[in-house]
Amino acid sequence: MALSVFRTLYARLAIGLFLLLLVVGGLFTFLSLASVREYSAAVNQQLNRDLARNLVSDRNLVTDGKLNRDALKQLFELYMTINPSIEIYLLDTEGNILSYSADPNKIKRNRVSLEPVRILLENPGAYPLPGDDPRSHDRRKVFSVTPVPSAADPTGYLYVVLRGEEYDLAESMVHSNRLLQLGAGALAVSLFVGLLAGLVFFRLLTRRLSRLTERVESFERGMSPERAAAVAGKGDDIDYLAARFDQMAQRIVAQLDLLKHKDAQRRQLVAQVSHDLRTPLASIQGYIEALRMKQDTLAAEERARFLDVALTESHRLGRLVEELFELAALDAREKQPKTEPFVVAELLHDVVQKHQPEAERAGVALSIVSVAPVQVLADIAMTERVLDNLISNAISHSPKDTEITLGVVEQAGGAQITVADAGPGINDEDLEHVFEPFYQAAGASRTGHAGLGLAIAQRMVTLQQGKLSVRNADGAVFSVCLPLARNSSVPGGEKSTAL
Repeated sequence: MALSVFRTLYARLAIGLFLLLLVVGGLFTFLSLASVREYSAAVNQQLNRDLARNLVSDRNLVTDGKLNRDALKQLFELYMTINPSIEIYLLDTEGNILSYSADPNKIKRNRVSLEPVRILLENPGAYPLPGDDPRSHDRRKVFSVTPVPSAADPTGYLYVVLRGEEYDLAESMVHSNRLLQLGAGALAVSLFVGLLAGLVFFRLLTRRLSRLTERVESFERGMSPERAAAVAGKGDDIDYLAARFDQMAQRIVAQLDLLKHKDAQRRQLVAQVSHDLRTPLASIQGYIEALRMKQDTLAAEERARFLDVALTESHRLGRLVEELFELAALDAREKQPKTEPFVVAELLHDVVQKHQPEAERAGVALSIVSVAPVQVLADIAMTERVLDNLISNAISHSPKDTEITLGVVEQAGGAQITVADAGPGINDEDLEHVFEPFYQAAGASRTGHAGLGLAIAQRMVTLQQGKLSVRNADGAVFSVCLPLARNSSVPGGEKSTAL
């Protein structure tokens, strides 16, 4: 299962970049608007810093060293008509408002602070310098001021607010909207360009990580598709890659433990093989040397016995070497089953017929019971080899005058072949080890057997996608489960046969 596009690191970086640009763009727009207002106020005050003085001189507000009140009233009326953006106030030397050109109903202050007035008069370049706005209790605006009737003998101040209430209303309807439009356009362009550049840059940064994630995902699908789908639930590709790494680390640790276990088994196998090979070799060597040394003194019967023992041990050695090669081929999977559908009951009858003489010599009866008419998909030769081993073991461990029962039953998805003897059974502590190479229960005789038969049988069944198990009932009961063929049922079928 691949990661969702919206949960990749690239997508999250892109979303993060978009949000960051949005916040930065909004902050930039806000600061730009504030800076434009500040700049506009500074320019306005710089351009109109001599406005109050020019009004006094141009409009002849001072006559014979005194302020002409009639001319001032006419000035108020004129500028309220031709330039409503400015407001003109006459202040006394304490800052009290004596007269003004504004609407009396909108005047909120009776006086304004003279501190900004004195600073601007002393330093005309100190702009932008806001002063009190008589139309508000807390608002401050840029202004122009001049002492009247003269700077040498002031009796008050002509105080001109350069951006009056009418200006604010016009600005809010026109200028601010335009600035917002320009700011929104600049923000949109900046966002688009920045986001596009960021996406390209992030793609260059994350594409190698994406490729690595794809390679790890492909590796996981090839190794274990179930677990590959299980870790793709949450997180981005970093979390995904971390989960993959944890899984591979766990698998590597498990494989290292398995290698250690296999290495220990290999050492044990080498030691056991050495022992089992040494025993028949030593016996063969001993009898041959005795025959050579005593050939002139030994009777013919004694020489024949020595030769029979050496031949028997050589056959035993040959079987052991053959089983070792077969076990190695099965472990390396060099020997693969050739599966085909066949009726398992027919094979069981053939194998029982083949072992009937051996059972009669041991005084044991072979009986086939509960044979289900089913077809299995397996390798006939391997299955026959497995049954040969199980029946031979059952005969060798069954007391005289007992019965070995065999049967076939159909189970969910498979057929189960059972071989049950009436012997002493297997000790509980030995049950889980009976399929290990060279394993023999405590006290068991090693004569004639190397302990490889059940190991070979177990591997053959496993290669056929089946299972070999053992349990104790009245004796040992071995069960072979093989997969059913698609059309598993066959007409007829025996229910009980005694041989």
